[in-house]
Amino acid sequence: MPSETPFRIALIVVILFTMAVTLYHRLQAAKSGEKISRREEGVLFAVVLRLAGLLLWVATFGYLLFPTYFQWAAMPVPMWLRWIGVVSGALCSLLMWWTLSSLGKNLTDTVVTRAEATLITHGPYRWVRHPFYLTAALLMASVTLLTANWLIGISSVAVLALLAVRTPKEEQMLIEKFGDEYRQYIARTGRFLPRIGG
Repeated sequence: MPSETPFRIALIVVILFTMAVTLYHRLQAAKSGEKISRREEGVLFAVVLRLAGLLLWVATFGYLLFPTYFQWAAMPVPMWLRWIGVVSGALCSLLMWWTLSSLGKNLTDTVVTRAEATLITHGPYRWVRHPFYLTAALLMASVTLLTANWLIGISSVAVLALLAVRTPKEEQMLIEKFGDEYRQYIARTGRFLPRIGG
C-alpha cells in the first residue's frame, strides 16, 4: 500500500494556503465594523449548514491527525487521480485568492448584503455570479480525491447542497439591493457555471 504521507503534506499545504487567503479577506471585510445579521438565513438552516461544515472539518482533520481511526472511510482511487486532486487543490487555492480579491470588502458568511456593498462584475464574477461557491466545490472535490476519503466527499456534498439551497435567497437580497442592475447581471452570467455562448 502506497504511503499517505505525500497526500497528507499536500492537504496541509492546501488547507493552510486556503485558510490564510480566506482569513485575510474576512478580516479585511470585517474592518468596516458593520454587524452582519444572520437572522435572514434562518436559525435552523444556519445551524444545519454549520453542522455539515463541522462534519467536513472533523473528517478532514481526522484523515490528517488520526489516520487509523478514519481508515474505514478510505475509498479506492487510482494514484494518478489522487495526484490530479493534489494539483487541482493547489490551483483552487489560487482561484480562491482571485475570487476573494475580486469580491473585496463585500464578503460575508451569510445571505445578507453589506450596507456599502457594490456589485462586483470583474474577475471571475465576469462569468459566474457565485465563483466562491464554485471554487469551494472544486476545492472539496480536489480534497476528496487527494485524500481518497468518502466521508470527506459526502460531507462536502452536504455542505454544497445546503449552499445551493441558500443561493436563491441570497440572490433575492442582491436584487433588493441592486435592482435592475443585478437582473441584467443575471441575464448575462450563470449562477455557478459560465453561460455557454454568453
